[in-house]
This record gives sequence, C-alpha cells and structure tokens, in this order.
Amino acid sequence: MSEQSSNQEGFWSKIENKVQIDGIGGIAFLIMLALLLGIIQLGALPKNMGGALFVLVSIGGILYYLGNNLPIFKSYLGGGSVFTTIGGAILSGTGLVPHSTISTIKAFISTSNFLEFYIVSLIISAIFKMDRKMVLKAAVRFLPVAFLTLIITFFVVGIVGMILGLGFEHTSLYITFPMMAGGVGAGIVPLSSIYASAMHANAGDILSQLFPALVLSNLLAIISAGLLVENTKNSKMNGQGELMKESAGEHAEGVKVPAMNAQQLLVGMMTSLSFYMIGIMLNKLVPSINAFAFLILLAIAIKALGIVPEYYEQSAVMFGQMIVKTMTHALLAGVGLALLNLNNLLSAFSWQLAVCVVVSVFTVTVVAGFLGKLFGFYPVESAITAGLANNSMGGTGNVAVLSAANRMNLIAFAQMGNRIGGALVLVIAGFLVTIWG
Repeated sequence: MSEQSSNQEGFWSKIENKVQIDGIGGIAFLIMLALLLGIIQLGALPKNMGGALFVLVSIGGILYYLGNNLPIFKSYLGGGSVFTTIGGAILSGTGLVPHSTISTIKAFISTSNFLEFYIVSLIISAIFKMDRKMVLKAAVRFLPVAFLTLIITFFVVGIVGMILGLGFEHTSLYITFPMMAGGVGAGIVPLSSIYASAMHANAGDILSQLFPALVLSNLLAIISAGLLVENTKNSKMNGQGELMKESAGEHAEGVKVPAMNAQQLLVGMMTSLSFYMIGIMLNKLVPSINAFAFLILLAIAIKALGIVPEYYEQSAVMFGQMIVKTMTHALLAGVGLALLNLNNLLSAFSWQLAVCVVVSVFTVTVVAGFLGKLFGFYPVESAITAGLANNSMGGTGNVAVLSAANRMNLIAFAQMGNRIGGALVLVIAGFLVTIWG
C-alpha cells in the first residue's frame, strides 16, 4: 500500500514538475482550470479585475503553452503568440467562452484600459533600457524609414487594387488606410468619422467596411513576424533584437538592472505613469497629436539628455520587465477573446481584399527591411518595427507582432511609427476623401 502511494505521489510530482505553464506546475494549473470552468458554469465569475485576470492568465497560459509545443505551429506559424491570439478569437467566436465572461474581459482591457497601462510600462522600459547615445540616433533614422515605407506601400497596394478591379480610390480608402491608420481606437474609429462627415453617411456602416482589412492584416503581420525571425535566425540581417547596427569602435551599453525588489517596482510604475500623465496633459492641450506620440518623443528626448537619475531608469526598466514576464500571454489572450472579431472578418471577406492585404504585408516587410539597411538598421528588426507593426491593430497588434518575433524590447519604435504614422494617415485620408468622396 505504501509502495503504491509512493508511486502515485511520484507520478503526480512528475506532472507538476515536468509541465510548467507560466511558472505554474501542471497539477496546480489543472486545478486552476477546473476552478475556472466551474465558476463560469455557475455564472459566478466576478465582473472585476480579479475575475478578468483569472480568466486571462489561465486561458493565455494554456494557449501559449500549446502554441509553443504544437509541431507545425511552433515552427511555421508564429508559435505561442499567434496561437494565443487566434485561439482566443476562436473561443470567443464559437461561444465556448460565454458572452458575460467576454464582457468582463473587454471591460478590463478596454474600459479600465489595462492595455494602455501595459503599453506605457513597455515603452518607458524599452527607451530607458537603451544606451543614451544610441537612442536619439535610432529615433531620428527610424521615422524616415517608417514614413517612406507607408508611402511606397500606399501606391503599391492602390495599383494592385486597380488591377483587380477595385479601383485605386476604393482600395486606398477601404483597404490601405485602415491597415495603416494605427489600429481601432486611434485608427479606424476616427477614420470612419472622417469618411462619414465627408460622405454624409453613417459612421457605423463605414466602420464595418474598414474593419476586415485591419483584422486580416493584423493576423498576417503577426504570422509574418514569427516566420521572418524563425527563417533568419543565423542571417547577418537579423540583429537578434537590436535595431541599430553599431559603428566601428562604438559599443552600446544599456541600463544595468539590479535584482528585482518590491520597492523599485513601485518606483518604476510611478515613473512610467508620470510620463503617461504628461502625455495625457499635452494631448489635452494639443488634441491633434496622440498622447502616446507625446509620451514617446518626450521619453526619447529626456533619455538622450540624460536628465533622469539612474535609479529611476533602473526602476522603470525593472517594472516593464516584470509586466512583460507576467502579463504578455494574458494580454494576447485578451486581444483574441475581446478585440479580434473573426465573424466580421469572414462576413466581409473577398479574394480581392485578401490579395491586397497580402501584398501590403509583403511590401511593408520588404521595403522597411531594405530602407532600414540603408539607414543603418538590421533589416529584420526594421521590417518588424517600421513595417509589420504598421499593418497591425495599433497597440494590441504591436504587442502581438513583437511577441511573435520575440522583440518586445522594440515596442517604443513600433509605437512611434504606428502612432505618428497613423496620425499622418488620418490627415491624408481626410484630404483625399473630400476629393474622391
């Protein structure tokens, strides 16, 4: 009896130790999943942050684990990041996760804006982690690469749409601009209002026409980022996470972060949120410029000038790294469950739309990679940040694209191109729709 009991303990211990999902042992994770299923079935899931986090960490953890271990997915389709995002969308679209649970998740991510909290932490952490001398050099070179990529892609996709019979104007307004506008909240939502005002139409009807191109391009951008990194592992074009090539004799050394401690995590959070508050205030004074654009430019300028004491830089970097380590898989699941509507995509799908989106994703990858090389960047990192990130769903898309490419440290550049480039797209679209509309 004692030997049988010992064997059983050994069996359970092996599962607990061998299967690790976000640091949680296999048996403990199964108990948590059972709790999740039970509380959802009873309709007793708390409609607050605690309930949302329990769902997101559980679902995000298991989906990411599966994506990183399924043979074809982990090698060819972007691994855990892609699987978590798409898996979440399928669970939501098929009704396997109840609507009440989806509402709780959506309120946490969008209404309470956990997404912005996550992105702010990443941006400040990524900028402060960089070498002071290199950060300004990289920023000054990055924006021309991002803008030129958008311009070239605009004409390429428009011409392809014209060849396919969609017309240059229709392709630009309903396919190209939605993909480049910077996501949903800061992108196609104001874009639909601009179109509605110019065309004297209903903004909601227009929004439904803009959404499919953005969703499809976001999915392809995520998959492409994973494939690009996977297939250039040993290439000189791959900077292994570094955007800018070092000049001869120039060595970039970023902030060294001490061992994680509770006090500095709090300091880091408040440092990051202070920059966020300044961005919000400046946006209030100048509404035409996105708060994140202000935040990024200010952080880059302050980092380049060396104004912030090292203790606060270290704290912000430490906090950002903690958030990435603990919350990325949960957030990817939330994007799929609450923000990525596959039903809308399928209902408006056409082969012409698919061709135009594929051409756009291919073009931004190649052009951004080529231009990045000319401006002193590693082509792979340039293609991801100045190219694929600009064909994604803004902040959520950037997180998914960079996570698939294992390049989360480049979030500041992806956001820079996305926010500033997206603002320019809105201005240009507003001008053109008055002519074409």
